[in-house]
Amino acid sequence: MRNIKSILFVCLGNICRSTLAEGIATAKVKELGLDIKIDSAGTGSWHIGEPPCNDSIKIGKIKGIDISGQKARQVTPYDFEDFDLIVCMDDKNLLDLQIRKLQGAKKLGEYGLDGADVPDPYFYNDFEGFYKVYDMIETGVENIFKEITSEA
Repeated sequence: MRNIKSILFVCLGNICRSTLAEGIATAKVKELGLDIKIDSAGTGSWHIGEPPCNDSIKIGKIKGIDISGQKARQVTPYDFEDFDLIVCMDDKNLLDLQIRKLQGAKKLGEYGLDGADVPDPYFYNDFEGFYKVYDMIETGVENIFKEITSEA
């Protein structure tokens, strides 16, 4: 992986998965003492300006990550100029970007998750799904940083 100075995580509404990825990655940057910009965005516009969903905030707090101050935004073409690495949560997010002619994003599943999609916990019927999603995101983010730091 080339010299990474900025990472953008992308999901559908930017209130669940990508916000958790941003929080986990931000904590990892601090832990490792790296100078990497971390952000998140959604492919959709429904939640612009809203905080993460309550269950994402809750699982973050349980795991020691505070994402409550984040605000949802929609991904823009400028993000593809401003970020070295753009990481989507699932195939649909990746396809949404490709349809808009925004090329170069990768899927989090490529980082130690056997290519799996990170499912959208917003549509789960219980909180347990947020644990599974958090663990998947944490694994993917850890593997991204293993690649970044192994080339430093």
